[in-house]
Amino acid sequence: MNGVVVLGTGMHPWGKWGRPFLEYGVAAARAALRDAGIAWTDVQYVVGADTIRNGYPGFVAGASYAQALGWTGSRIASCYAACASGAQALDIARTRILAGLCDVALVVGADSTPKGFFKPVGGDRPDDPDWLRFRLLGASNPAYFGLYARRRMAVYGTTPADFAAVKVKNARAGSLNPMARYRKPVTAEEVLASPMVADPLRLMDICATSDGGAAVVLASESYARRVGARDLVRLAAVSTVTPTFPNTVLELPNFATDSCAAVPAPERPFRAAIADAAYEEAGVGPEDLSLAEVYDLSTALELDWMEDIGLCPSGEAEKLLREGETALGGRMPVNPSGGLASFGEAIPAQAIAQLCELTLQLRGRAGPRQVPNARAALAANQGLFGHGSAILTTT
Repeated sequence: MNGVVVLGTGMHPWGKWGRPFLEYGVAAARAALRDAGIAWTDVQYVVGADTIRNGYPGFVAGASYAQALGWTGSRIASCYAACASGAQALDIARTRILAGLCDVALVVGADSTPKGFFKPVGGDRPDDPDWLRFRLLGASNPAYFGLYARRRMAVYGTTPADFAAVKVKNARAGSLNPMARYRKPVTAEEVLASPMVADPLRLMDICATSDGGAAVVLASESYARRVGARDLVRLAAVSTVTPTFPNTVLELPNFATDSCAAVPAPERPFRAAIADAAYEEAGVGPEDLSLAEVYDLSTALELDWMEDIGLCPSGEAEKLLREGETALGGRMPVNPSGGLASFGEAIPAQAIAQLCELTLQLRGRAGPRQVPNARAALAANQGLFGHGSAILTTT
């Protein structure tokens, strides 16, 4: 099968730069084109992951990037799926290549975020659950993160010290990543002394909101070989599954779950189903992975995701963490990029940035955070309202 490969990757460093999102996206796109060894005029298809905070250009990101890079007549698409926007953009480009409708595509995501935690888009929308959860409950994103953390503590006996250990691990990895916003190692004592935000989570347990951009060039394997590409990384699977009814686990931004009074809960909850679909498509399992990038909106959520993607049974993530298995140098590094703990959220760019890290690792180009002999890697993410997001790559 003529599969899809990652021909090039590029990023704009995460931070709080106060510049238009297009600048970050264009910088990342140009870096990806250089890495791919092709010209902008060689690109046949452009997909932009949308941002809803940056005016009309953010809503039509594909056209915005195409115009900023210089109109060439290429075909475009734009998509929005909250934190899964990047994965959906990748899936659109990959599908077009697999269909034989193009040979090479550019996927770009970037964001310029406000100060502080995310809030709903302006205006009164009483039929919008995202708007309602702020107005009726005062439930910001960290409020949900705190509830998830409390549930883990109640069910599995996790402690604040375990959460702090996740931050310490990711901060060390982030200190080795030139694209990360936060590049300073921290101690558990510093994490546990940071201000309380949503009990039991403290400020350093929760990821920031950031500016940043990421881009990848995807190509058919035959095209990549024609242009002399080496160290090919295959995009083996992209999972964008939705939950199966009834979804009995509360997911942000909802404030109620489905009832299972008449229909039993599915065998696999939503987050586990996201990764399972990627494994099934790629023909590999969690035992085949060399590393994973997961959606650490909070330190507690990283522990949940480790179990959701099958790295260990439920309730055993803390054991892997305490034994150093998920740290750089461990058996199964999790978030070797530094994760959102080190980057913060630049929503349309997140899943694309995860793919950039997977690609660097599988090419053996991750520098001091390199995972030895990396052969397969998974990135897991999730968007509001049931948007699954998992990407699996192999050499």
